[in-house]
Amino acid sequence: MAKSIEPNIADLANGWLKSYELDYKLEQESLNAEIDKALSDYFTKNGGSGANRPDAKLLLQDKNLDYFPILIEYKGYKDKLVKLDAAGKVENRTAKNESHFKNINSFAVNGAVHYANALLHHTSYTDIIAIGMTGYKDESNTIQHEIGVYYVSKSNFGVGQKVGDFTDFSFLSPTHFDAFIEQVKTLTLSQAELDKLKEQREKEIDASLVRLNNDIYQNEKGLGENDRVYLVAASIIATLGVPGKVAPLEKADLKSSTEEGNTDGDIIVRKIKAFLNEKDIPKEKRDLILRTLQNTLTTTNINKVTHGESQLKRVFVKVVDDLGIYYKIGLTTDFTGKLFNEMYGWLGFSQDKLNDVVLTPSYIATLLAKLARVNKDSYVWDFATGSAGLLVAAMNEMLNDAKNSIASPEDLAQKEAKIKAEQLLGLEVLSSVYMLAILNMILMGDGSSNILNKDSLQDFDGKYDFGKANAKFPADAFILNPPYSAQGNGMNFVKKALKLMDKGYAAIIIQGSAGSGKAKTINQKILKKNTLLASIKMPIDLFIGKSSVQTHIYVFKVNEAHHPDERVKFIDFSNDGYTRTNRKKASNNLKDTDRAKARYEELVSLVRFGKSKLNIFTESEYYENTIDPNNGADWNQSIPIDTKPTLQDFKKTVGDYLAWEVSNLLKRQAGEGEKSGK
Repeated sequence: MAKSIEPNIADLANGWLKSYELDYKLEQESLNAEIDKALSDYFTKNGGSGANRPDAKLLLQDKNLDYFPILIEYKGYKDKLVKLDAAGKVENRTAKNESHFKNINSFAVNGAVHYANALLHHTSYTDIIAIGMTGYKDESNTIQHEIGVYYVSKSNFGVGQKVGDFTDFSFLSPTHFDAFIEQVKTLTLSQAELDKLKEQREKEIDASLVRLNNDIYQNEKGLGENDRVYLVAASIIATLGVPGKVAPLEKADLKSSTEEGNTDGDIIVRKIKAFLNEKDIPKEKRDLILRTLQNTLTTTNINKVTHGESQLKRVFVKVVDDLGIYYKIGLTTDFTGKLFNEMYGWLGFSQDKLNDVVLTPSYIATLLAKLARVNKDSYVWDFATGSAGLLVAAMNEMLNDAKNSIASPEDLAQKEAKIKAEQLLGLEVLSSVYMLAILNMILMGDGSSNILNKDSLQDFDGKYDFGKANAKFPADAFILNPPYSAQGNGMNFVKKALKLMDKGYAAIIIQGSAGSGKAKTINQKILKKNTLLASIKMPIDLFIGKSSVQTHIYVFKVNEAHHPDERVKFIDFSNDGYTRTNRKKASNNLKDTDRAKARYEELVSLVRFGKSKLNIFTESEYYENTIDPNNGADWNQSIPIDTKPTLQDFKKTVGDYLAWEVSNLLKRQAGEGEKSGK
């Protein structure tokens, strides 16, 4: 095999850096404490933990005074520049979503992108340049080299994008660096590419969460279910930090001391306190969060030091190492939704309450928000918030609409702040679940101010609790996945919410029996003031693994009594395009096998505009008919099937029977022939 010429490549490239008078550092040298620490904390290229050492590194500033870490990896063989996957992306993950150490080790760009992810994971830098360079000597002993330059950032989920083709490093020189950064800023991924990357990251998150859950469950004894949830919540809040105000808590800050007031729990509590004080969160809520987390963080057992380390520090390190990158690079929606789904599994609710804690999958939450016609000016509420998944989906719809319709960055920033602070309201009665909802909204950039720990049926009067206390919340969009064990499968929540609304739309997902008799009286009352626009039969395996009830989505127009002649749209959405499995070890239990995304879009259009939007769905899946507003049990209709037999049916049946008789006769004859030895 050809001999590596890596020393020659390093010599050539470092010579360029020297000629541009750049302050570059070689692998053993320190760049700055934060970057050095991140590289040593991140798992090495071979797996396991230990030092990561890029061959060269720099920290450059552009004209806006923004810093860009530059990480460079050299190789010395032909064809060892970069290994891409089938989609043309740097292939640093295996099919099982684990680090692809063979590629990271062997290819220059893959190694540099791996180091760049260490910085995304463990530092405040969100934009990093990863450079790989390799080469070989041709038959005339001349060095032939090639260079790969990739941009690794929060915006591309750390996967990296090729910036362009370069023959030397002069783009890093002071003369050309600003123009190079301009070029980097014009790199944009298409929505389809972003969706694909997001999907890939989601699978990684699933794997990390399951790993973390199993690790804590098996190895950390003495922690109750709630403790585990609170520990993960506390660890995440402590490492978030507030730029310029509160430094994120580092692993090294926890000294596992037994000194009073300085245990690991005390340190985390102080950090959370500082974080909450910087956030515009009402005092009562701050106190409640602190009290709840403090109860777990300051117990003696968890702070007890064994072999120089407390259990609390161990769990903190696991959380940061396994999950840090996901909430740092802003995958918030999907990340928190998944985090809470996983942690819900940790909260061992008793069997009879199982159906009450089935979280809504994120794509269904988005569907409900769309059916309730949520836009940037909506005021959305949810009376059984759970981990706030539905509110997060609604918030995303609102923020997207704002982005697409407000051109001024200043106006957009104000609108986004208003959406998060004033236009969402959720109620959750279970305190451990309420904690998850708060954390979810804090991670989302803090729409937590109006998540209330109240019983929406008993204690809620339709008013803001914080900020605008005593002002009515002007709700015009209601979304809900109620606890099905409640009265009328949960229709009592719908009745209360709609009663407090003056206008707008509501979309709820609920056990189907609510529309066919279980909530008859409540439904009759609802229709006296509201119109049922659509009844959608959902796939039976929607909540596979959690619950197997048949669910329906009902869509209402608020504050307009149901007219007996109103045509209700009955849609059979049993085939939504997804195939679901419930395999514990599957990397993905939800597969798009039949144009699922297009089906969901068509469903929203059908509910809003009617039959003219039929495209993928057939006429046998869409049916319009009236209901009797005084009935309350006729909400789940399907197309009447004509069961009267035709002459054609008769002929076919006779034909089938004769064919069967003849085939039997032939078989008998063949059998008798064999017996007589013919």
